[in-house]
Amino acid sequence: MSGHDIAVIGAGPAGAAAAIQAARSGADVVVFDKAPYGRDKVCGDGLTPRAVGALNELKIDLEDAHRIDGLRMIAGSRARELDWPTTDRFPAHGAVWPRRRLDAALIDAAVDAGADVRWESEALPILDGERVTGVEAGGERWPADLVVVAAGAPGRVARILGSERITDEPFGLAIRTYAESPRHGDRHLEACLTLEDEHGTAVPGYGWMFPAGDGTVNVGVGALSTMKGFTNLNLNTLLESYRGLVEGPWQLGPNLERPRAWRLPMTAQRRHGHGWVAVGDAAGLINPMNGEGIDYGLESGMLAADLFIDDPATAAVRYDRLVGERFDSFLRTGRRFSFLIGHPWILRNGLRVAVGTQAVANITLAVMGNLVDSGTPGAAGRVLRLADRGLALADPLLRRTRA
Repeated sequence: MSGHDIAVIGAGPAGAAAAIQAARSGADVVVFDKAPYGRDKVCGDGLTPRAVGALNELKIDLEDAHRIDGLRMIAGSRARELDWPTTDRFPAHGAVWPRRRLDAALIDAAVDAGADVRWESEALPILDGERVTGVEAGGERWPADLVVVAAGAPGRVARILGSERITDEPFGLAIRTYAESPRHGDRHLEACLTLEDEHGTAVPGYGWMFPAGDGTVNVGVGALSTMKGFTNLNLNTLLESYRGLVEGPWQLGPNLERPRAWRLPMTAQRRHGHGWVAVGDAAGLINPMNGEGIDYGLESGMLAADLFIDDPATAAVRYDRLVGERFDSFLRTGRRFSFLIGHPWILRNGLRVAVGTQAVANITLAVMGNLVDSGTPGAAGRVLRLADRGLALADPLLRRTRA
């Protein structure tokens, strides 16, 4: 068969962003996804201001999304409600957009741009030695100059390419459901930072209430693997416990569907090779301090496409370098921090500080909103750079004493 410029494995936000950007620049793009069109991806559905900025760059109409103006952080009996900051880099609002609708809007834009999307087709990379030369799907071979891996949490594709999660690094698990609430139009996300399991052990993670503006709220919890007893953590029990805390204030109705859980990979052994790049979750681009990765998926997908259009021969190597420059130090700091808060007494005391003063809460807000990276100016950027250096020195001790 005749070859394509780019073959994309996965039609979620990261894969769709790569397809949109490349197709609009005139590239011949084919996208494969195992699921049918309109599939629902289990997710918290929250979009940070950074994600909204990326969607604006992709010219995606957000009229269907529910606008979010800030974050309400709760730690024990203390609550602090903050609006998203006004910056030169990102808009001062986020959104909640259920993934069924967000993903459909993105992949529809890719089709409108000229991408060929193949649903219910599992695509696997074709290897010629160490080089990926295309994909195989439905018994056919699809040659491509670049394969963009956007398959989400590592699975079969990652095993073939050696891009699985780094096993001694943290990862996360999350679970969510939907419920009706008269507060579905609330303009603030709500995050409860003080979770406990059924034994009273502090859980490094948070519970969320994300109002969707359509009569429902997304209610869920997430936890990091650095806590003692993580392998025995019952997510359904944790969700029910958290639901009990918010049921009254949010006047929740019954669950509208069975709670569904998912993995949050936060590393990848490789994110590029000859003829391929990994983007989004497949590249481990998830903030360890909030479990969010849609914005990183959109940005990495667009970056991969732009670099290919500029110079196909060097795109993969340059992609890995530029993604590293943009995100690696912050994400590394987050992973090291997750070892720190895996200790319950550190977690409990640290959370009091996180929302205790306006200045520290503003930094917490920037971290929770994915507004911090290697180029962040101001107090948040300085604190994270200091934290990166300090946690680097403490990292050996943190790993030896991990909970």
